[in-house]
Amino acid sequence: MLGVALSLLSALLFGGMSVALGFSVRKSRDAEVGALVTAFSGFVVCALVAAIGREWGGKVWPFLLAGLLAPGGAQLLFVLAVREAGPARASVIAGAAPLVAVTIAVIALDEPVRALLLIGAVLIVAGGLALVAERVRPDSFRFIGLAFSFGCTILFATRDNIVRWLARSSTVPPQLAAATTIISGATLILAYLLVRRGPRLIEALRREGRPFILPGLLWGSSYASLFEAFFRSRVSVVSPLVATESLFSVALAVLLLRRTELVGRHLVVGALLVVAGGALIGAFR
Repeated sequence: MLGVALSLLSALLFGGMSVALGFSVRKSRDAEVGALVTAFSGFVVCALVAAIGREWGGKVWPFLLAGLLAPGGAQLLFVLAVREAGPARASVIAGAAPLVAVTIAVIALDEPVRALLLIGAVLIVAGGLALVAERVRPDSFRFIGLAFSFGCTILFATRDNIVRWLARSSTVPPQLAAATTIISGATLILAYLLVRRGPRLIEALRREGRPFILPGLLWGSSYASLFEAFFRSRVSVVSPLVATESLFSVALAVLLLRRTELVGRHLVVGALLVVAGGALIGAFR
């Protein structure tokens, strides 16, 4: 039960992070700096929790490698997705993580394919099509944002399977594992920006970075909850529950960003279909 509660808390916090990013990209369109600031802000949260709990020990290097996938590449893609498609729509596509995670398991781990898994997959695809079929979207919407979000979903789903596999035998405490993956991903983003921008990065951080601190703190809290959940429950339980962040994101967008996000019937139906598909996949995997 604790794993379920932590999964839902992670989803709520991730939904809050998505909407907070929506506000952030209004103030700064520099998604690369945003990805770096959110990653390091998230690390502060996880490192603080690990320090308070004195959670140290074990071999952390496998989690360093996992962090290169997510949040390394994934966080950069998600900030780009929110900038181009908006938080609600980016989060609905990100809700397809259970489908991606199960696809990876079927291909890489020879897990069986069952009829209800296929039904869940169809529902998730239908949810994506509902977004594509929208006729009314914000003026700032770009389809490339949905592609960024799906790329982010692939990286996060791969990371989820790796972390759960590592958690079965690892002696590394959850919060240390979370902090390790974040600092690895943040370092990758930093290295990329240093190569791309050089000394200009410092000025960009000073000028553009502040709006992304709050989303980073929310994301770090979500990440801490997620790792606690993975160390207590299977991916097939955690991933569908975390996918409910699509609904949380849409609900928060209705409350806080309704005018700019233009939340309509297609978006709500898409979110419901994606979550329903994820629930089927998780329940009958």
